[in-house]
Amino acid sequence: MEFVLVLVLVVMIGGFVFYWQRSSASRRERELADARAEAQRWYERLGGQVMNLHGDDPASRQALADASERYNAAGGQLDQARTVTQFQLARETALEGLAYIRAARVAMGIDPGPEVPQLAAARGAGTLTKEREVSVQGQTFKAGPHSGPQTPYYYPGGRVNGRPVPQGWYSTPVWKTALGTAAGVVGGMLIFDALFSPAFADPGMAGFDEGYSDGYQEGLEDGGGAEADGGGFDGGGDFGGGDWGGGDFGGDF
Repeated sequence: MEFVLVLVLVVMIGGFVFYWQRSSASRRERELADARAEAQRWYERLGGQVMNLHGDDPASRQALADASERYNAAGGQLDQARTVTQFQLARETALEGLAYIRAARVAMGIDPGPEVPQLAAARGAGTLTKEREVSVQGQTFKAGPHSGPQTPYYYPGGRVNGRPVPQGWYSTPVWKTALGTAAGVVGGMLIFDALFSPAFADPGMAGFDEGYSDGYQEGLEDGGGAEADGGGFDGGGDFGGGDWGGGDFGGDF
């Protein structure tokens, strides 16, 4: 009798383990299929925009070129993706391309189209709300919320070498320089410090003790230190919030 009870118990435990393994495998398959479909959806939407838009001015042409580069990168990531995280990375790349598409459309004077999910890399990076101009090592750099002949390079916001760089238009793609050689990194960091520090970027300001520019202060009050949800991605560096210069950058500048 005891043998029969033990046998029944073993069978029940084995059946439970088998059911649990099957359920877990099915759940993983659904998650993988959902992640693949989500990434594919944004990739196809990006492809339609890349194929149909053509810019005439330097700003829109550059933004469209960046969007096309993200489209190609997302396609390569999709081909190689085998895990949920890899499909999420492809999705993020496609969304970044769509951010460039929206910027190009605005530069062309047409409706940017429907909103897209915020980039994980851009959370906590902030947005430029005013024109800024600084001189670093004998060169002039400009940035602002709008495209123009002197600010033809768009950046959707993110982190470069651990520092937040706000969304906006720039006179040069300094974020690419800051990811290059050691000298480029140092130069890029100096430019970022100058552009985004009120003491440098706002003429007539004596320093931090005398107050912040409006946009910078609003950013500290309203949105500083936002943590990102996608810490596993590589798209724009470390996606989490962080301190820069003694305060959390997370709002408007």
